[in-house]
Amino acid sequence: MGGRLLITGGSGSLGRRAFRRAAAAGWDAVGTYLQKPSKTAGVRLDVRDLADVRKVIADVRPDAIVHTAVGRERGDWRTTADGAAHVAAAAEGIRLVHVSSDAIFSGRDVHYDESALPDPVYPYGAAKAAAETAVRVVAPAAAVVRTSLILGDGNGGHEILTRDLIGGRVRGALFTNELRKPVHTDDLADVLLELAAGDFAGVLNVAGSDVISRYDLGVLVARRDGLDPAAIPCAEGTGRPTDVRLGTGLAQRVLRTRLRGAHEFLAQP
Repeated sequence: MGGRLLITGGSGSLGRRAFRRAAAAGWDAVGTYLQKPSKTAGVRLDVRDLADVRKVIADVRPDAIVHTAVGRERGDWRTTADGAAHVAAAAEGIRLVHVSSDAIFSGRDVHYDESALPDPVYPYGAAKAAAETAVRVVAPAAAVVRTSLILGDGNGGHEILTRDLIGGRVRGALFTNELRKPVHTDDLADVLLELAAGDFAGVLNVAGSDVISRYDLGVLVARRDGLDPAAIPCAEGTGRPTDVRLGTGLAQRVLRTRLRGAHEFLAQP
């Protein structure tokens, strides 16, 4: 690896890990932020503004771009959808790796390979589907990474929610009927760097090997963190995709990075 790497959303959970692992792997990493700079995000970028995206790319002059930025609100269309289109348009001639999501699927078919077409059922999924479509049209040489729940380093959204539910800091529940294939943030970050250094084009599913419910995933998080799993409120979810399983056969063939399952990477120390 090596060269200059621009990571949009360098202040986010995935962006932070990608930045740190890129630096450790020999990249000259540059992370972006929108509201507040950090150690992993020193360049301000508003992906909603095409002119700003073009200026930052011209200033940084990256050899590759990893686009992890999404809106702060899950249905933020301008950031999630328009922002991805702007990055793809401004990245002409530059290696691009775009992070998509299994939220683009309804769950009706359960099993989804790379040929599956988006059929989102809620706003965030629709925004991610539009983002993916824009990238594939504008930058057909880009790698589009469809992934699932991201956690493992203690800072994943599901980890934070589990701790907050147990501590009574938020109200809600973890759903017993929403099944996913969670991925460790370090595994995903390593895949993004591997793709940034390569020439894979098109969609690639990147998810962990275990199928698990959001509730059972919370139980694993609680046990790892020394918390009481019995304190996790649970319920059946409604209005969102239930069983969504990304097939990773292609990833296993084309990647060097091993994708661990949740039972492995959340095992108690």
